[in-house]
Amino acid sequence: MRSTIQQRFMLHAMRVASVLVAGLALPVLPALAADDRAQLALGKKLFLQGVVPSCAVCHTLQAAGAEGAVGPVLDELKPDAARVAKALRNGLGQMPSYKDKLTDAEIEALSLYVSKASGGAK
Repeated sequence: MRSTIQQRFMLHAMRVASVLVAGLALPVLPALAADDRAQLALGKKLFLQGVVPSCAVCHTLQAAGAEGAVGPVLDELKPDAARVAKALRNGLGQMPSYKDKLTDAEIEALSLYVSKASGGAK
């Protein structure tokens, strides 16, 4: 069994370690937030006018101000990013594939935007 002094030392060491780790992580958080904002801005741009036909022509997505009448209403469907990326790469129903029109980075940005804007992001 550990003595009270050892227990106090261990507790103090754990507190110091957690403060140090938190302090090291804090400078990274604004950079992550800025990257996320840039991805979302690119995703919205691509949704509205990035490819032909644009997503907004067919899909309704309130956050983008889109009122398409052909494809599903994304606000109701609430797809996650993986589902959006799969549809973009492979096509789905009447929706064509965009794998030859968008880079992987653009597909990621567009998928992130649609999933967050529709409420499907987890």
